[in-house]
Amino acid sequence: MSGTQNNTQSSNLPGQVVLVLQGGGALGSYQAGVYQALHEAGIEPDWVIGTSIGAINASLIAGNAPEHRVARLREFWKRMEQKPAWNVPTAFPGFNEKLAYWSTVTHGVAGFFRPNPLAHAGDSYPLGADNAGFYSTAPLEKTLLELVDFDLANRCAPRLTVGAAHVGTSQMRYFDSRDGALTAKHVMASGALPPAFPAVRIDGDLYWDGGILSNTPTEAVFDDNPRRDSLIFSVHLWNPIGAEPMTMAEVFNRHKDVQYSSRIASQIARQQQAHRLRHVINQLAARLSESERSDPAVRELIAYGCSTRMHVVRLLAPQLDRETHTKDIDFSPRGIKRRWDAGYLHTKSVLARKPWVGEFDPLSGVVLHEHMDEMPIAAE
Repeated sequence: MSGTQNNTQSSNLPGQVVLVLQGGGALGSYQAGVYQALHEAGIEPDWVIGTSIGAINASLIAGNAPEHRVARLREFWKRMEQKPAWNVPTAFPGFNEKLAYWSTVTHGVAGFFRPNPLAHAGDSYPLGADNAGFYSTAPLEKTLLELVDFDLANRCAPRLTVGAAHVGTSQMRYFDSRDGALTAKHVMASGALPPAFPAVRIDGDLYWDGGILSNTPTEAVFDDNPRRDSLIFSVHLWNPIGAEPMTMAEVFNRHKDVQYSSRIASQIARQQQAHRLRHVINQLAARLSESERSDPAVRELIAYGCSTRMHVVRLLAPQLDRETHTKDIDFSPRGIKRRWDAGYLHTKSVLARKPWVGEFDPLSGVVLHEHMDEMPIAAE
């Protein structure tokens, strides 16, 4: 059964279901929990869009049959777990997380990335454009080929889109299964964050992590042609709102949140304005006579109108207790589980409220529904 059929029968949703997944490394287990809650509610996405770790999660969803998606997500995140060789008693809070951090930095993550020793031969050592990174992501390619059926992903059920940054032109590029076949390389390019990971070559050109330019690829939905009524679950991993940092550790942490939260609030505000104007054009066109509307110049102007409505449900991953700027490489089993569970519970709460149901301003083309976690999740 396709996602569209399932959604129509069980949920009476206001348009295509779009799942937008931000980049954020280990924080991405929150997205897996979001998908699990949607799946259990009988809501399968018609379109999945991702950047970086969001592209990996998106490919795991699009590249597996609905009944296998949660299991494949669990398998991927199980492979990502970093377990230190020993655990220090809890009298030393946060020390085990530091051990996991240094294990990741020095040894990489099995199934994801491994150190590139030549990268430490000096910053002028000629590594070559395809290998210029502190780590190799060859293990990720193997993992993706084992867990993702790209033939299935390219059938557009759901449609799959991944964002990457063109190294040579600084332009954002969205690779879309609607327009051409995607491979593991496209997903790897979307997550090739420098200087950790080397750029990935697609059709002769090099690409870096799309999060460098747009870490929240909701714009792909707004700019789609033709536009469609949509229910967009936009899953955020970096907190756009935060307290003033008082220590250098807090500065590093807040800096990452600011850098990767990706100006989504201002983007949505602009889209709300643009879609409102499109609805205004429709209202004005309805007041014209048939003869006036048939005039070629008037028809051209009317074409700028649009009647679509997009509901954006924004889900935000929580801040864990004692979280630091290394949170995006916190592949500890506890960190992965707590974020997954938070995504699951947040989404179940939203689905219970159904904020997209009700009366809305007829001139509003983009309606924002926010689900923010009120407080950090305490340590267990």
